[in-house]
Amino acid sequence: MTAALMSFESTEPIGRVMSVDTMRVFIHVDDHELLKKVMVGNLIAVQGSTGHQFLISIVERITRLPGDVIEASGMPDDETAPQPEQMQDTIRAILVGTYRSKDGDAGPSFKRGADSCPQIDQPCHLIQGVNLTAFMGVLSQDVPEDKALRLGHFAIDPTAQAVADGDRFFQRHAAILGSTGSGKSYTVASILERANTLSHPNLLLLDMHGEYASLAKGQPNGYAEYFKIAGPGDLLDPKPHIIFLPFWLLNRDEILSMLLDRTDQNAPNQAMVFTKLVREHKQKKLHEEGRIEVEASFTVDSPIPYDLQSVINELDRLDNDREPGARAGSDRKGEWNGKLTRFLSRLRAKLEDRRYGFLFQPPSGTSSYDWMQDMAVNFLSTKEGNRPGIKVVDFSEVPADVLPTVVSVLARVLYDVQFWMRAESRTPVCLVCDEAHLYLPVRSDADAEAKRALDTFERIAKEGRKYGFSLLVVSQRPSDVSKTILSQCNNFIALRLTNEQDQSAVRSVMPDSMVGIADLLPLLDIGEAIILGDSILLPSRIKLDMPLAKPLSLTRNFWREWAERSSDSAAIRTAVECLRRQSRGTELNK
Repeated sequence: MTAALMSFESTEPIGRVMSVDTMRVFIHVDDHELLKKVMVGNLIAVQGSTGHQFLISIVERITRLPGDVIEASGMPDDETAPQPEQMQDTIRAILVGTYRSKDGDAGPSFKRGADSCPQIDQPCHLIQGVNLTAFMGVLSQDVPEDKALRLGHFAIDPTAQAVADGDRFFQRHAAILGSTGSGKSYTVASILERANTLSHPNLLLLDMHGEYASLAKGQPNGYAEYFKIAGPGDLLDPKPHIIFLPFWLLNRDEILSMLLDRTDQNAPNQAMVFTKLVREHKQKKLHEEGRIEVEASFTVDSPIPYDLQSVINELDRLDNDREPGARAGSDRKGEWNGKLTRFLSRLRAKLEDRRYGFLFQPPSGTSSYDWMQDMAVNFLSTKEGNRPGIKVVDFSEVPADVLPTVVSVLARVLYDVQFWMRAESRTPVCLVCDEAHLYLPVRSDADAEAKRALDTFERIAKEGRKYGFSLLVVSQRPSDVSKTILSQCNNFIALRLTNEQDQSAVRSVMPDSMVGIADLLPLLDIGEAIILGDSILLPSRIKLDMPLAKPLSLTRNFWREWAERSSDSAAIRTAVECLRRQSRGTELNK
């Protein structure tokens, strides 16, 4: 169905082109009353070189000089004050695209970028009413139905749906940025809900606070497969949705970052001995399994199960080893005697600490050679039958000191599997990185563990597109997120941001011509966003749709609840016991 045409024949121009500066146009408004109809964010059509061509611009600034300046200052109204006819009303707008009422034999069309610079004195029209509806129809028709990702409706035209190109949104990496309480979680849930309507979606949400458990199957309107990294209370009787990331999944640098004290003068020797023993025990496992081809090519970083207790026993033997002395019947300290003591102490402390049980106290089944294949299938499989394609992994009980390492291990393992899969067999995967600032910080602020996590995610951001592996970065503090990763995102949904540093971070990744739009960020309402990037033709302010399955991050009504609701002493007492047991005591029905 062909969209309706815009027509300005019966409407008076809002003004005329006064000046052009690269991608900005300055419009002089003759009628002072007309200026009152214009708001920042409005669309203006500038007459192009032909009658059926218009250059579309977004209002960035509205200025009346010098009359309003003098009135605001409280100066007396005398003969020296400018008269109305002396006032200069101007509009500054950003050129964003070209509209044609006909394009060859085709109907109306819109494309990004100005085909030409506006000519001086060309008429400019405010796009409103039926013209606005017609223009929004052109934008919507440009996205094929099978690619349409519906996000909400345009703020300037509530009747028009805001539709992004789903392919372009995910294949070029994307970011959802906004202050706490601005609607980030709702936006994530809404996008996942839209994706779930497809036949074979494949998205993995890294949930740092457990707020997306409400999306799980069995919950009202739930549709996702819910997993939780094992906490201390899950070790004795893990439920089906409890998952472990056994230590042998970690590569050499990752496990040493957790165990090695770099200030110890023996640290290099400790790392060397541990690495040698790990490689030997991995080779032993391969030999026992009869994996001759793997044994011939594996490395110490290959994800192969091994017996950590046997490694500890060997380290302990070396740490206490004595060898024959120079005199008969005497002995002396061996080469490694006493040099591994501190390393062993740190290793045993980690093994005994139940907070790290998901790494060092996994069930016996995780030592099976085939366990990793089953794990990869769980996370990388698309929606099929009763198996959801949307997966949520809850990291809420992972200790903060190892969170970057643990998150990056899961991301790296899944990416490596996708990397080594035959190209014709790959299905696209999106990793949704909630609260990204917690584990993807600015590199200058990152410690050694966080830098290793950054290396993993920066590799995915730079190379993932080629292997069907994309990132959706979500954060309330974009100024604290790796600049490298944000720079690789080509699509942005920016909700309200009140912090100047965060606003600057968003401006830094916007095209130069769009920087002015960032001025709207602190003015956005809850659930409103600026969306721009490859997935949408026109950078727009939109009102986002609310999801049916809402995250557990609802802002509490303090004043109302203080007026209506009393505390629950029994619940407080139960919470104390949950704290002691390191278990919430409530599990999702699987």
